[in-house]
Amino acid sequence: MDQILMSQSLSKIYVHVVFSTKYRKELILDNVIQELHHYTAGILNNMECPSIQVGGVKDHIHILFVLSRTNTIAQIVEKVKTGTSKWIKTKGDGYKGFHWQSGYSAFSVSQSGIIQVTEYIQNQAQHHLKMTFQEEYRSLLLKYKISFNEEYVWD
Repeated sequence: MDQILMSQSLSKIYVHVVFSTKYRKELILDNVIQELHHYTAGILNNMECPSIQVGGVKDHIHILFVLSRTNTIAQIVEKVKTGTSKWIKTKGDGYKGFHWQSGYSAFSVSQSGIIQVTEYIQNQAQHHLKMTFQEEYRSLLLKYKISFNEEYVWD
């Protein structure tokens, strides 16, 4: 009996996504930050986008994950933002007005860059002792040669 061969669609695309709280307010407090990162990873894993590293500080989040073959980056970010926003609002009265900024940035990461980006995300607290989120964000946009208009980047 002849074997029937079926073609497969295969991919492995690493994505580093960054977005902030609305108006970069320092709303992600120490009492929820680790749980928020785990919750974010869970959303990604449920979307078949294995999380590699989630981190950040009080006003923004960095996410490194493998892009699934069936979801767009926009769909993934929307589900992460919606899910985490709903979740964090259950964590107390101080979070009732929590919102993420409307935009985000996504950067491709090579296989050889995974360790470097993972360490970068893990060291966010130390990194932001020397640099604000806005300075970091501008430097990422410049590094990846993404044109932007300051007037529309921040909300």
